Amino acid sequence: MSAPKPIQERVKLLRSAIQSYRALYHDNAESAISPEALDSLKYELAQLEEKYPELVTPNSPTQTVAGTIRPELSKVKHSVPQWSLDDAFSEDDVRSFDERVRRALGKAGRTDIPTYSAELKIDGLHIVLTYKEGELVTAATRGDGRVGEDVTHNVRTIASIPARLAEPLDVVVEGEIFMTRSGLKKLNAEQEALGKPAFANPRNAAAGSLRQLDSSIAAKRHLDAFLYDIDSTSGTLPKTQSEELVHLEELGLPVNPHRLSNASVDDVLVFWKKWSGAKREKEDYLIDGIVIKVEDAQLQELLGYTGKGPRFAIAYKFPAEQVTTIVEDITLQVGRTGVLTPVAHLRPVSVAGTTVARATLHNEDFILEK
Repeated sequence: MSAPKPIQERVKLLRSAIQSYRALYHDNAESAISPEALDSLKYELAQLEEKYPELVTPNSPTQTVAGTIRPELSKVKHSVPQWSLDDAFSEDDVRSFDERVRRALGKAGRTDIPTYSAELKIDGLHIVLTYKEGELVTAATRGDGRVGEDVTHNVRTIASIPARLAEPLDVVVEGEIFMTRSGLKKLNAEQEALGKPAFANPRNAAAGSLRQLDSSIAAKRHLDAFLYDIDSTSGTLPKTQSEELVHLEELGLPVNPHRLSNASVDDVLVFWKKWSGAKREKEDYLIDGIVIKVEDAQLQELLGYTGKGPRFAIAYKFPAEQVTTIVEDITLQVGRTGVLTPVAHLRPVSVAGTTVARATLHNEDFILEK
């Protein structure tokens, strides 16, 4: 199916907007729109590229890992490529992921019925830690997936990350650096007292803190971490994702306690629902979804990777409070008193768990501002 001209223009616009918002975050730790709104732009682009595959390009945001390198920080070449996950926004997306996994395994001659692990997706900054003979030697950001920034000096100030492991292994592990809700509250009170602008959210604050040249600044920023993956090890690699998390704990690394092991897709969806409501607000860190991974490490290796991320994992996001959509038409509605109210007819979009297709445009100042 050849893409109509309006679709081609929409794809160009989406790519430009996504790249601009990504650059603003990765270069300046700032967000012009909410992470959920950016997710909705990326999702729309992915849907259009799936429908019109001839529009896919190697440098599309759907095919590349987001990240830049600050020139003032040293570069670190990753020993193992760093990936980003595809997103799911509905139960249908998750079941489609399961179907893709089963089809791929079937094509490879496997009859296994895959089971999954599920972990909370922490809203923070990706980190890669390298230990030599049990000693922390390097901490790096993801960067562009091949090269990251050396932030070892700042990571050493995070109390939960050990300088020495419980075993003298050569190991590379991945995880997430984050700022707690309470930490952000304290930091913004300090910023206000100094007459400086407050940070918009813990994610931006964590990113800005981790990329400081002065480690004394990061030391005051209430940073914490959870680790969730072993890239390589001089020891024996665990056979499942769940065993991997246990091994990380045994090494003395911080691991999130809330997780699901050896689960069916239905079990995973129940886990997501359990955490999608008020329960996640009780934790002192931001959670924006769950990460679903094929449990068996051998099957993970068999499924492999696309140019951007693993085929064996997906991030199932929680319902967004802000999303983007398109105003397809505006009509006038006549009220009982004869007052005319403009009504926007929107491309249907899911927000806060509800599908929205219409919106009254009663506030002219707000409309002009947007």
